[in-house]
Amino acid sequence: MKLIDLHLHTLLSDGELLPGELARRAEELGYESMAITDHVDWSNLEEIVPRLVGACEEITKSMSIRVLPGVELTHIPPPRIADLARKARRLGAKIIAAHGETLTEPVKKGTNLASIESGEVDILSHPGLITQEETDRARENGVYLELTSRAGHCYANGWVARRAREGRAKLLLNSDAHAPEDLLTPELAAGIVRGAGVEDVDEVLYRNPRELLRSRGL
Repeated sequence: MKLIDLHLHTLLSDGELLPGELARRAEELGYESMAITDHVDWSNLEEIVPRLVGACEEITKSMSIRVLPGVELTHIPPPRIADLARKARRLGAKIIAAHGETLTEPVKKGTNLASIESGEVDILSHPGLITQEETDRARENGVYLELTSRAGHCYANGWVARRAREGRAKLLLNSDAHAPEDLLTPELAAGIVRGAGVEDVDEVLYRNPRELLRSRGL
């Protein structure tokens, strides 16, 4: 089976590549689908999402890879996450990730839970030392928890995997790619999942992302 990566960045935020080049490089590596989830807050949401919607439509027409427009809600005050997520969805975002309480950035405490409870967030990215209560709520609300290959953000992968196992929450692996070298091969992706202590690698790499897309009608 081919990889699906639902968290990547382009130069529309802090990535290095145009959407088309990022997609081409992922296509060459054998990716099946990807979501471009550039960083957004109030300052750029209305600019970024329509641009990604148009770009993803054109890319998908001309390549074998399916490219979905999305966002990563980044450093949003917890009480405002749901409103911004709904606005992103109205503008055409198909995948909504929320920048979780990673160990390496000063994300506001309460972001994990507010994202999980928003009713619009699909993926809680690099959630750091997520609590069991938050993990249980993620399972109940159908929010997927991210394992990541991103330097720094991956420090808590083992913790996230353990919490997810105990709370039966769904995991998936994303690259959080910002540069060409961040894209994954199936072999490296499988190693990262195993390194987090997950035994069912196929569930995390292949079944869960496809289940997420199906559940969103994608």
